[in-house]
Amino acid sequence: MKLYMTPGSCSTGIHILLEEIDKPFEAYLVNLMAGDQYKADYVAINPKSTIPTLVRDDGTALTEFQAIAWWLARSNPKAGLLPGDAEGETRVIETMDYVVGTIHGQGYTRIFTADNYSPNVADHDAIKARGREIVERCFAVMNDTLAGREYVAGRFSIADAALFYVEFWADKISIALPPNCLAHYQRMLMRPVVQRVLREEGYR
Repeated sequence: MKLYMTPGSCSTGIHILLEEIDKPFEAYLVNLMAGDQYKADYVAINPKSTIPTLVRDDGTALTEFQAIAWWLARSNPKAGLLPGDAEGETRVIETMDYVVGTIHGQGYTRIFTADNYSPNVADHDAIKARGREIVERCFAVMNDTLAGREYVAGRFSIADAALFYVEFWADKISIALPPNCLAHYQRMLMRPVVQRVLREEGYR
């Protein structure tokens, strides 16, 4: 398999899952700042010009974090990346959608790409502030979800890989995590696979 990724991005969560299932894959770096996602060779693989992209052994490409994570879990059941019941699996998907669609898609995009929301530079500080409000409110929701649990579904699942990458971003831009999210983040950082992935992506 081939993973098209950017270190320290949402693709880090998929990188973690690929290491968890312990199957060989090749990593290809996509430099978003340089516009690699818009180059013809990448667009031919992923016309959405997004990351991550996973090209499977049969040559077909998967895009979107939730789809890739779910496929990896269902294709590798021995890795135990999904709960064994419909309710548990539904809650995992619910959490991933909230993390990717709201925390990332509505909150962090305002913080990291304020210019996409307004061409007027004078508006950017307010847009970024709104992004931080959204992220902080969402982490409060996730804090309640994690109450009494080490991981989202009780044990490690694909949802935790999603939650980790937005917690990682919070750490990097000094957004305080509420207690249960902070404990989850610290627990994730202790996982050998996570430590290996962060080293491979250039973080110490």
